[in-house]
Amino acid sequence: MTNTTRIETDSMGPIAVPTEALWGAQTQRSLQNFAIASDRIPAELIHALARIKEAAAIVNARLGVLEPGQRDAIVAAAAAVASGQHDDQFPLRVWQTGSGTQTNMNVNEVISNLASRAAGEPLGSHRPVHPNDHVNRSQSTNDAFPAAIHIAAVAGIESRLLPELGQLVSALAAKAEAWQEIVKIGRTHLQDAVPLTLGQEVSAWRDQISAGRARIEASLEEIRALPLGGTAVGTGLNAPPGYAEQTAAELSRLVGVGFHSAPNKFAVMASHDGLVNTMGQLRLLAVSLLKIANDIRLLACGPRAGLGELNLPANEPGSSIMPGKVNPTQCEAMAMVCTHVMGLDAAVALAGAGGHLQMNVSKPLIGFNLLQAITLLTDACRCFRVAMVEGMEPNRPRIQELVERSLMLVTALTPAIGYEKASSIAKQAHANGTSLREAALELGYVSATDFDRIVNPAAMTHPGS
Repeated sequence: MTNTTRIETDSMGPIAVPTEALWGAQTQRSLQNFAIASDRIPAELIHALARIKEAAAIVNARLGVLEPGQRDAIVAAAAAVASGQHDDQFPLRVWQTGSGTQTNMNVNEVISNLASRAAGEPLGSHRPVHPNDHVNRSQSTNDAFPAAIHIAAVAGIESRLLPELGQLVSALAAKAEAWQEIVKIGRTHLQDAVPLTLGQEVSAWRDQISAGRARIEASLEEIRALPLGGTAVGTGLNAPPGYAEQTAAELSRLVGVGFHSAPNKFAVMASHDGLVNTMGQLRLLAVSLLKIANDIRLLACGPRAGLGELNLPANEPGSSIMPGKVNPTQCEAMAMVCTHVMGLDAAVALAGAGGHLQMNVSKPLIGFNLLQAITLLTDACRCFRVAMVEGMEPNRPRIQELVERSLMLVTALTPAIGYEKASSIAKQAHANGTSLREAALELGYVSATDFDRIVNPAAMTHPGS
């Protein structure tokens, strides 16, 4: 933009705005008063707000509180904003008023000025539509801004995160099926335990992600309820009868996602428990993903001085000084993402508790963190799957070696000879560096035939079958 300015006026008086800017006076005041860091309101939230303006204009005209010409001007401008054509006109920071009023007005002003430009009127003239009187008709920031968070979150989770989680589940399911017969040693407390198959181990990861996906999907039901029509405090002052229900239906059509009017606007405006719950489910997914990433990097540690049971794809050099070193970088990236998402959730929980009386005053933070978590988890799961999970393979010789050396196979003997005798076999084998079989025969607790029949690692992975 050039350094020239024009004068715009709001209820507080005149202020200079960059000549080419589509925003107006209230946006400019926020730029000056809240120059805090560089975190901008997410584009998805802006697009959702624009869809609300579009739906509101359609319904307002239908209910007779907006002229058809004003409706058409708002709809055209709002649709352009919602499609991302004017993303550079939304410069406001997350760290602003807790209601998000300045961002709501940023959207109102840009739509008003787009309508002015289309009509051949000067920017800032508020002709043919006024940002407050027409674009914001039947709305308050207090119902529009949280509704935009609901819309952006549901759309982002349904269109991006849930499909990616589905692909990750499928990739893990394929590994679980392919590795179902590979017998390996289990570990508890990071110590040797009884055997299981590698497929069984991976099936736990598969079902952890599947369960997390289901929890997130279930949480969306609560935030499909929109507070639109509650206006300032939930009573619906200045909104015509039928506006709330019709706007929710219109938004469902425009966005392609099902929404409905919240039956109690006071509840979803005074607090944002539904959003806090969805963020909590994202945090729980992060907990699962971090556990899985840690499991994989433990099983892959080595290649010669660690467990070395999994071979991970060698995607890039791992060291600037140690030649040939390859690191579990996808696990590390996932771990950092998950750690960050847990922090985002902690902030959202505090923000959710931060309201007073009829309004929560941390809306921008809640929206910012929730949408960031959706993007981080979506992208991290895709990279984790494509660059690691799909290409990881078992190190069969190493797995077999560790099975043959394990002392915990002695557990299968316990029903036949008792815990104390089985313990003595394990201790003697460990002390003398011999096999369990040799120690058992030396102690005379079991015959060679019975040992070979009972201590069968593959059978131990499916007892009773």
